[in-house]
Amino acid sequence: MPKLSDHQSNEYTKVLLTGDSGSGKTGAKASLVKAGYRLFVLDMDNGLDPLKTFVGHECPDKLNAVEYRTLRDKRKTTAAGVVIDGRPTAWVNMMKMLDNWKYDDVDLGRTADLGSDCIVVIDSLSFASDAAFDWVQSLNPGAKDPRQWFYAAQQQVESMLALLSSDGFRTNVIVDSHVRYSLGDDGTNKGYPNAIGSALGPTIPRYFNHWAQCTNKAGKRTIRTAATNTFDLKNSKPFEMKDEYPISTGLADFFAVLREPPKIAEKPKAIIMRRG
Repeated sequence: MPKLSDHQSNEYTKVLLTGDSGSGKTGAKASLVKAGYRLFVLDMDNGLDPLKTFVGHECPDKLNAVEYRTLRDKRKTTAAGVVIDGRPTAWVNMMKMLDNWKYDDVDLGRTADLGSDCIVVIDSLSFASDAAFDWVQSLNPGAKDPRQWFYAAQQQVESMLALLSSDGFRTNVIVDSHVRYSLGDDGTNKGYPNAIGSALGPTIPRYFNHWAQCTNKAGKRTIRTAATNTFDLKNSKPFEMKDEYPISTGLADFFAVLREPPKIAEKPKAIIMRRG
């Protein structure tokens, strides 16, 4: 019979990281690179410039510790407005990368087996959800009820979160998301991860033991870890975790409380950073 004392709760860390646009979610990951982690970023926003800037400033020798794929569906203008150019593939390609980190001449094997010194990053869930919707809509463009698209896309996104948070996905995970605010039944304003539709947002935090929030107050950026009236933030070590950390070191500080840092601070393997 399994004993609680044997529970491997610190082996892998799965984090939901929310924040408004410009709050520092992307650039904050530079502290993790500096701490010795290798990042594998699925860039759905086409917005990795802050990460490159901060890694280049803080630890330029570790730029090659970041592997990424930029996955966005192409769009074009028509008489009917802006439409997707061809068949949407961003969502499908994202799923392929979560199965096997392979493209062009790069093949790093099963993504689920990257290990404890690596972090898979979804940047961001908001744009990934849009990609899921576009893909689902393309499969059934003649649906009479648009709610069919929303439901199917929500199922796709929720299945991805179930995969990332499962025991079988043996590596660390950070899922970035913008914020959707809504008025609760008690009249208070609540913030949830922004995904497809409004129903999925309150469900998303259930897949994570750790939820942190990037904030920007009067130009001061921090990573908040303690719950507020607006955000039900959480982590598995509330007695050790500070309520907030500076954005420059916050994610590394957060991870250091939850788990052991990378065991060997060796020179990262040379990996070509290219947009796909």
